[in-house]
Amino acid sequence: MMQPERKNYPQLGDVKAPYVHAVKHGDTLYVSGLTAFGTPAQQGSIAEQAEAIFSQLHQITAAEGISLASLLKVTIFVTTLADIASLRVVLFRHFGQHLPASSLVQVSGLFSPDLTIEIETIFAL
Repeated sequence: MMQPERKNYPQLGDVKAPYVHAVKHGDTLYVSGLTAFGTPAQQGSIAEQAEAIFSQLHQITAAEGISLASLLKVTIFVTTLADIASLRVVLFRHFGQHLPASSLVQVSGLFSPDLTIEIETIFAL
């Protein structure tokens, strides 16, 4: 049986919790939930936080030699549905014609009160 490869990406900074940025298994890359924590967007709007998350995703895909076109599934956790329209603009801009399977879940909060969105993804390699 193929062993999973646990991966951290130095350009994303050190992980300070008991997880890794991603786990590669076979031809699939599972990316942990990403937030805007520690970025200038941390206290920004949901769209600004989403842009910071996509910046991280672009760094991961570049390191793996893939693009967002390889995105199979995205799960998005939000603390409010009030500004979903601006979030959709960001999503359509980044996904383009390569729309993934998707789930959107409203949660009561994330690990920092400033955060309004967390995105986890699954990529084909």
